[in-house]
Amino acid sequence: MGENKFDPTVTLHEIEDKFQMFQILNEEGEIVNEEANPNLSDEELVELMSRMVYTRILDQRSISLNRQGRLGFYAPTAGQEASQLASQFALEKADWILPGYRDVPQIVMHGLPLWKAFLFSRGHFIGNQIPEGVNVYPPQIIIGAQYIQAAGVALGLKKRNAKAVAVTYTGDGGSSQGDFYEGINFAGAMKSPAIFFIQNNQFAISTPRELQTAGKTLAQKGVAAGIPSVLVDGMDPLAVYKVTKDARERAVNGEGPTLIETMTYRYGPHTMAGDDPTRYRTGDLDSEWAAKDPIVRFRKFLEAKGLWSQEKEEAVIDRAKEEIKEAIKQADQAPKQKVTELIGNMYRGDLPANLQEQLAIYKEKESK
Repeated sequence: MGENKFDPTVTLHEIEDKFQMFQILNEEGEIVNEEANPNLSDEELVELMSRMVYTRILDQRSISLNRQGRLGFYAPTAGQEASQLASQFALEKADWILPGYRDVPQIVMHGLPLWKAFLFSRGHFIGNQIPEGVNVYPPQIIIGAQYIQAAGVALGLKKRNAKAVAVTYTGDGGSSQGDFYEGINFAGAMKSPAIFFIQNNQFAISTPRELQTAGKTLAQKGVAAGIPSVLVDGMDPLAVYKVTKDARERAVNGEGPTLIETMTYRYGPHTMAGDDPTRYRTGDLDSEWAAKDPIVRFRKFLEAKGLWSQEKEEAVIDRAKEEIKEAIKQADQAPKQKVTELIGNMYRGDLPANLQEQLAIYKEKESK
């Protein structure tokens, strides 16, 4: 009689092998998964492309403004347009977005005025004053904390019987945080309408994904929380749109949350606060991912359909530059933030004694 051994590695590999990358549009702009094609209208395809081009220009201008000292904290987004914009494009106005600090494009497209996004970068409290009817939270600086917040917002939506979802984003580094698992576990247990994104841009600042976890994918982490998970080509806007749309439909139908890992890449540094990606990334790796560029890929697809041209792209670029120029001008016109406002906005109720003392000191200074 043979010895009956339990081999846990077999089970692990069976799970990991199920997470194959979902793709619709290949690097040459060709449909390789017609059955999954979301069949967006011509107008929708053009609008999605316009948003991606707009965001690439916004990224370039934001980097320049940061270098000029006209913006404060900034996390570059180039390379992640499909992951960010195609996912937001699949949402409805009633849905809530809880962004990380790199996710400004999504909340701008969801309705946050661009000038307020610029004030957020400067640390001005007006940048965190969200207009009525715009369902976004200010970008979260604490890595992974937005996952717990999203679980709470999603539960609130469920209790109100709202046909809406809470959507949040973090990077591959964020998936190593305790808040990440607590958020997906809670939402899974409550069957809350949430969509959790891991934008796997390969590096948590300088730490490569391979050193963050022994897991073959990050999507498989959803298995432990008992929620559906998917690995998608994050440079493919059609694929990102499709998995987001499907996840939203399941969520509003009461089937609970979804975890989505988008395989993507950031071309620039982690932030503009002194990070130098040439110290931990090779030129060959950069070139490999540049060949997968989401805008180039989508441009080829739309040009083949006769929906896009150089003239259309230039028009979007010109509009973006003009709107960015006006937004930074409006941000410049905001009243200078006072120290008393900074202290006063920290607490909803009574201030602690030490802050009351500081507030009194600065009130006196500002009155002179």
